[in-house]
Order: sequence, then structure tokens, then C-alpha cells
Amino acid sequence: MNPVTAIAHPNIALIKYWGNRDHTLRLPSNGSISMTLAGLETQTTVQFDSHLSADELFINGQKASKRASDRVSDLLNHIRSLANTHHLARVTSSSNFAIAAGIASSSAAFAALSVAAAQAAGLDLDTKTLSRIARRGSGSACRSLYGAFVEWFVGTDDADSFSQPLSIGKDWELMDLIALVDQSEKPYGSTRGHKIAESSPLQTARVSDTPRRLALCRAAIKDKDFELLCQIVELDSNLMHSVMQTSTPALLYWTPETVRIMQAVKSWQSEKLEVCYTIDAGPNVHCLCTPASANEVEHRLKKLPGVQEVILCAQGNGAHLL
Repeated sequence: MNPVTAIAHPNIALIKYWGNRDHTLRLPSNGSISMTLAGLETQTTVQFDSHLSADELFINGQKASKRASDRVSDLLNHIRSLANTHHLARVTSSSNFAIAAGIASSSAAFAALSVAAAQAAGLDLDTKTLSRIARRGSGSACRSLYGAFVEWFVGTDDADSFSQPLSIGKDWELMDLIALVDQSEKPYGSTRGHKIAESSPLQTARVSDTPRRLALCRAAIKDKDFELLCQIVELDSNLMHSVMQTSTPALLYWTPETVRIMQAVKSWQSEKLEVCYTIDAGPNVHCLCTPASANEVEHRLKKLPGVQEVILCAQGNGAHLL
């Protein structure tokens, strides 16, 4: 079979996904909303080969770990079952940004893998179905099938937990400035973190309040209300990290540099600078802002001690074949 290559971008969650009702299918504990990011990308090539004795996975030119390989094979097994094939696959993947550092690398990786593998297996699937497939590999990957603002529905089972683009706010061009303070692989991955979310006494309250936060986020995007977006995005990020920090074991992804950026952003808001922060499962800080304030925010971030690099991302497109 011929090799097939796909490209996908990571996304930044405005309303976070944390915790699963079903860890195998990655059915989320709550719905979420994200923005797909341009500039950062993962390119993945899949080739099914009848001569292989096992799936092969190479990431950024290196043979992948058994844990990563097993996770990819699990998704390939599902695609093989849909395509009624038993051929094993050679998968090569490369990203132009740090992986496993809290920049949603798995969202881009499994979105690209799903698109490339389905095509390589001869499947003709719509984007909704591909989002359900990508969800099995990494929950947030289902959102990277689409561009701009995307909502992932909590659903009741495998059939109705999928993502779709938000029709509102299509022309609201927000920017994401990612302040990198640590690009090393985090010691406790998101997959493991989702499994212990329920051990936090705060998770039930966070999940039960999510529909309210989702509604406010939709309203902010619809009305292009940056002040409201800031309030709800920062609240949601703080809630997720409160759950992480009160889980067993406790997960503390923040570093002193992380907190310094958060405090700086709050100070800049008092100067009427349009910026807010949100943080995924890692120490690096996403600073959302309007295009008019992007240059000033970037300048200030670069002056903060401990900030290694600032990556400027506009809204990106969905996953697609190369």
C-alpha cells in the first residue's frame, strides 16, 4: 500500500478537558472548547505493509518508546478493524515544537495519525467520524480535526462524543503567545493524569459547573467579548490545575516561572492590555490576546526572567492530507 501523509495542528483548550468517564474510549467527564493553532504542526506518514511483523513508530527520527508505540498500535488496531485488514504499519511522525511539554502535542499527533491511517487503509470517512477515531488516541486530538474555534461534546457513548467547529466567532482573530519556560518532557503525562482526576475532591464540582462555563465561553466568542473570555478562560484553567494539585498523587505542573507569568498577565490587565492566560498540563503558559495587543504582549513576555522563547500562533486550520 502507498504511504499517506497528513498534517495537524495542536489546539489550546479555552474550556478544559480533564478526566474520563471511560478511559479506553476516552469519553470525557465534561465538554470542552478550543482554538486550533497555526504555525505549530505535526506531520505523520502511515504505510501499511504486509511484510511487517509488528507496527513500527518513529518520532522525530528516533524509534519510539514501547508506551508510545503501544498507544499508536491501539489506534491502528481500531482502524484495521474498520478497514477489515490485518496489515501492520510503519508510522513516521515529526513535529516542529516540543512534545509532551504541555503544548498539546498529542492532539496534533493523533489527529494527523487518524487522518493518514484511515486514508492509507482505504477508508473514506467524514470529519466527524475521524474526530471520534482521533479521540480514542488522545481526547483533545478530536478537536484538532477542525480549525478555529471547536467544541467537543461530552456525549453519552462512543457515537455522540465528537467535535465540530463552532459556527460563531468565525472572524474573531485571537492570537496565542506561548511562553516557554521548560521544554523537557513532563514526568507525569496527561493520560495518567486523567485517570486520577476523580481522586480530587474538587473534580465533581468542576465537572458539574462546566455547562455554565461552556455557555459563557460560547457567548464571549459570539459577542467578541474579550473581557468575558478572559474571566472564564482563566477560571477554567485555575479549576483544572486545582484538581490536578489536589489529586492523589498531586500533580504540580507549575514552576516559579509559570506563576511569574500569571502574575504579570494579571498586572497587564490592570493596564487595559487585552491578554489573559491559560495553562494545559505542563509549565508553559498560553497568553491569549487580540491582534492589536500581540506585539506588546510578546515584548513584555520576552523580558520576563525564565522565559526561554515566545511562540506566536494565529488560528490554525484543521487536520488534512498533504
